[in-house]
Amino acid sequence: MITVGAQDSLSLYMAIAAKNNPVVLQKYYEYQAALQKVPQVGSLPDPEFSMGVFLSPMELVSGNQIADLRLMQMFPWFGTLKHARDEMSMMANAKYEALRDTKLQVFYEVQSNWYDLFKIKQNILISEKNIEILKTIERLALVKFRSANATGPIIQAMPGSSMGKSAGVSSLTDLYRVQIELSDLANNVALFKNQQTTLTAQFNNYLNRPVISAVSLPDSLSAEVLHVPLEAISDSMLLNNPMMDMLQYEQKSLVSRKKMVTRMGYPMIGLGVNYSVVSQAEMSISDMNGKDMIMPMVAFTLPVYRKKYHAMQAEADLLMNAAAQNYAASANNLKTEYYQAVQLYQDAQRRITLYASQGLLAGKSLEIMMKNFATSGADLTDLLRVQQQTLDFEYRKVEAVADFNKAVAWLNRLMAFQQIQ
Repeated sequence: MITVGAQDSLSLYMAIAAKNNPVVLQKYYEYQAALQKVPQVGSLPDPEFSMGVFLSPMELVSGNQIADLRLMQMFPWFGTLKHARDEMSMMANAKYEALRDTKLQVFYEVQSNWYDLFKIKQNILISEKNIEILKTIERLALVKFRSANATGPIIQAMPGSSMGKSAGVSSLTDLYRVQIELSDLANNVALFKNQQTTLTAQFNNYLNRPVISAVSLPDSLSAEVLHVPLEAISDSMLLNNPMMDMLQYEQKSLVSRKKMVTRMGYPMIGLGVNYSVVSQAEMSISDMNGKDMIMPMVAFTLPVYRKKYHAMQAEADLLMNAAAQNYAASANNLKTEYYQAVQLYQDAQRRITLYASQGLLAGKSLEIMMKNFATSGADLTDLLRVQQQTLDFEYRKVEAVADFNKAVAWLNRLMAFQQIQ
């Protein structure tokens, strides 16, 4: 069984990855930046202010005009700003779903890497245990070799006898074969330790911490529990997977964009005021002499060049079609992943049961053959074969449990089951 501390360590690593992983942080800042676009597109254009000063005052009936000030505010067609805000809001929601999807992917990669590290650790332990077994066999083979050499001269003294020579050669051959197996295992342990170093560095990179940081691993592992029936996952993942939600928000943003660009093809309305600064004329007898003039103003844009507006609407339609195809393709890819994860889940489930029973039988066989080899000189070939089978079954069982847990993590990732916030 997984100890509580070991499981807590995996949860802790996932929480660290959620806060420190650079890819997660990148998506978080992209989401925050997308939120800042909403007030940008939802605001009115900046008002326009212009000022003209006459170098020589213009003579008017009511005085001399010396300056002209104008302030104008343009207003887009009704609904343009609303749909622009809607578009950016939907894009911000899409960025948030991309953040969720990235976080779920990092969680899955942390778990998968952690289980791979557990497999490597167990492989090293099993190989080292097997080395101890082979050393025991080596000692037994050495005893047999010395016994054969001790009795050899007596048997060889008998006319025509070759039993002593054959026994000595056989014992020496057994000794060499055991030593060859020991060398292979020592090389495998060195290889596993190299792989362990690489996987540890990869794991720590997910957490954005020094690559040589130690990783806490359990001594044993039990199969995780999948809390949702396999049949329900395929429907749940299409409804809950953040990638699918992200694509839906992108489609909605394109709908709002089309509405926005359609209204951009309508006139903009401008409201403003013109203020004329007038000084008194010496010769004028008008009651308006020297009085400034204020003139309200209304302006309209004339969107007569229609090709660009038609092109903007066509662009939005084409992007909507592309988004629909992207959604369909992503749904198909998700279904494919589901069947791959289910295959791994069911295969690992069968292997757990198979290797548990086979490993038990192989262990009993090895124990019996070790006794026979020590007492009656059983064939070393059979002993080594059973010993190798015992090692293989023990590791395969560990591998099956780890693969099963990876499949559970994969299925949880597909249906967006988030263990850590």
